[in-house]
Amino acid sequence: EPDLYRDTWVRYLGYANEVGESFRPLVPVPVVWASYGVATAYVTADAIDKGRKAATVHAQDPTRVAVAVVDTFVWQSLASVAIPGFTINRLCAASLALLGSLTRWPLPVRRWTTTALGLAAIPLIITPIDRTVDFLMDSSLRKLYGTPGEPPTS
Repeated sequence: EPDLYRDTWVRYLGYANEVGESFRPLVPVPVVWASYGVATAYVTADAIDKGRKAATVHAQDPTRVAVAVVDTFVWQSLASVAIPGFTINRLCAASLALLGSLTRWPLPVRRWTTTALGLAAIPLIITPIDRTVDFLMDSSLRKLYGTPGEPPTS
């Protein structure tokens, strides 16, 4: 059975903040913060979903349910919000600064170019960030509860 939060279009809500960061040169800052709200809502909903699935299978083991929620929330927070948001933010800031230094393009052209670069980078950063977060989680938090490789499944 497909996972609503990982195998359907709903997964794209986790990328809302990267899109928001890409558009930062063009939109008011509250719009960017709203994109983080959407991504955080996605992360929270996925963690709750994984907790409910774990509770169905492991009703007598609240520790396994807690591990499923915490592991999913931490993994998604890092892989879907914090690291990619920071990455796109810095890429766009550097692009805008470099375009200002190296070209004589009008500011609106530089801003749209920066946004296009940010949007184009999103598909390129997803897999490396996901793999890095897997490694970080396997090397740290998952050692505490002994579930390497993937977030606990139901």
